[in-house]
Amino acid sequence: MTNGGDKNDSSAVVAKAPAFLTIFPSIMLPMFLAVVDQTIVATALPAIAAGTGEVERASWIVVSYLIAATIAAPIYGRLGDAFGRRKLMFFALAVFIVASLLCAASPTIELLTLSRVLQGLGGGGLMTLSQALVGETIPPRERARYQGYLAAVAVCANTFGPVAGGILTEHFGWQSIFLVNVPIGLGAFFLVARLPKPTGERLPWKADPGGLALVTIFVATTLLALEQVQHVELSSLPLGGMLLLIGVIALVLLVRHENRAPSPLIPLQLLRQPAIWHSDALAACHGAALVSLITFLPIYLEVVRGFTPSTTGLLLVPLTIGIGIGSLVTGRLVNTTGLTTVFPIFGLVLCTANFIVLALWAGALGTTLLAALLLGCGLFMGTVMGVVQVSVQHSAGQLRLGEAAASVQFSRSIGAAFGTALVATLLFAVLALRNPQAASVFAAMVEHGKQVGANLSADQRAAIQNDIAIAFRAAFLLMAVFTTGGFFLALTNPLKRI
Repeated sequence: MTNGGDKNDSSAVVAKAPAFLTIFPSIMLPMFLAVVDQTIVATALPAIAAGTGEVERASWIVVSYLIAATIAAPIYGRLGDAFGRRKLMFFALAVFIVASLLCAASPTIELLTLSRVLQGLGGGGLMTLSQALVGETIPPRERARYQGYLAAVAVCANTFGPVAGGILTEHFGWQSIFLVNVPIGLGAFFLVARLPKPTGERLPWKADPGGLALVTIFVATTLLALEQVQHVELSSLPLGGMLLLIGVIALVLLVRHENRAPSPLIPLQLLRQPAIWHSDALAACHGAALVSLITFLPIYLEVVRGFTPSTTGLLLVPLTIGIGIGSLVTGRLVNTTGLTTVFPIFGLVLCTANFIVLALWAGALGTTLLAALLLGCGLFMGTVMGVVQVSVQHSAGQLRLGEAAASVQFSRSIGAAFGTALVATLLFAVLALRNPQAASVFAAMVEHGKQVGANLSADQRAAIQNDIAIAFRAAFLLMAVFTTGGFFLALTNPLKRI
């Protein structure tokens, strides 16, 4: 089962791999656009809220993009396998550029949210198709090297987004964060046109409107439920629970429907392959650990350790650099040896150890040691994503590269959402049990990014900081649980070599 894609791979891949400068920029720039647009909006939210007069609805701008991009991933994967991934990339770029112009021109939060939905429908395609085009144009063993490059690009885009968003918003207004996508997107059009035109067989396709409707309901209700949970307010739990129940019902109906559909949107037969479902579940665990760490580590550093925002930003640099280096090195090693899961097995063991150290002794670590620990955590986290993509694409075969890439992207997005919500819930639960006042302060920080209120006395502030420190011990241990789950999934993955 694990070698089922070898024949397709060897017959459909271009006999002589095209030059690096032809392939990599053509795949890199669309992915950079999609990733950076998830983070560039963050620093512009206050200006957008002020400009539209809808502060309480500002989160819609982020959530709408995430929902649309997650729904789009399997759609583009399936259509790309049927009609050509290069053609679909042109379509996704066109949607993304038009939506960026509509975002910049939106006078109200409602129109901006609708435009962000359209932008997410383009951005989800850019992510999925970039990964699939690596498999289409690169021989199997070399894919790991390119996946390492793409992981490094994604890390750079995540780091670059908030910085660029702040600078553009301050000097040119919040509309500029969307307008800047237009020239970059046009450049991506030109670069994608340089990719070789594949001549291989295509996967037959029939419309699956029932599957699309159920996927949309499942993703939208689940992500909205998790967004409610992250408010860490008791009043949001009933609505979040109801939405989550609807999502579970939609998932059950989706599985039943897709098992009967002649051309299913979600390829359950493909996902039943052990190498693929192990890899997708590993991607979900990795996304849960990494995104929750990046989300809540700044709160810990500023509130518990008392660091300034600038110092916090500097401490996150080793983490992002480590992820990039780890991805690049792992890609090279897979390319050289053909080994796959041995690298995330090794990396996730050490990453789990790092989280345990953070949980037990983070308060005793100096700035230098903490930076070194975060660098190591990034290096070990970087051993996962490239291996996951290569394993899934290798097992799926050349005809189903789009579906394979989409399954990884979809799994990682859902895992990241669940992981972040679980960590937020755990933090709030621990604080509520220990000190309700600390819980309310923490809720304000998550909602508004504020530190402990300046009106608190020194004793109150110290007590709240201590309670939050204890809650973060539980949070770091939960992140260790995520990486431990990933370790066992990598250990039991039947695909050990390509």
